[in-house]
Amino acid sequence: MVNPPRIDLDACQGHGRCYHLAPAIFRPADEVGHAEVIPGVEITDRDRPALDRAVAACPEMAIDWDAGPTS
Repeated sequence: MVNPPRIDLDACQGHGRCYHLAPAIFRPADEVGHAEVIPGVEITDRDRPALDRAVAACPEMAIDWDAGPTS
């Protein structure tokens, strides 16, 4: 298992690209479009390509993700 991503809530502007590109990992957090990581989500190898696309697509670079294993 790998670490889940983190969203910088101060940087997120609510574009919604992350939850459109990786709906198994992110979801809308409010009516404006800000995102949150789905609580308890486990990132599998199958999820990694979508997560990588979501991280790269964030205009504010508000998603931080360390692909390394959890401790």
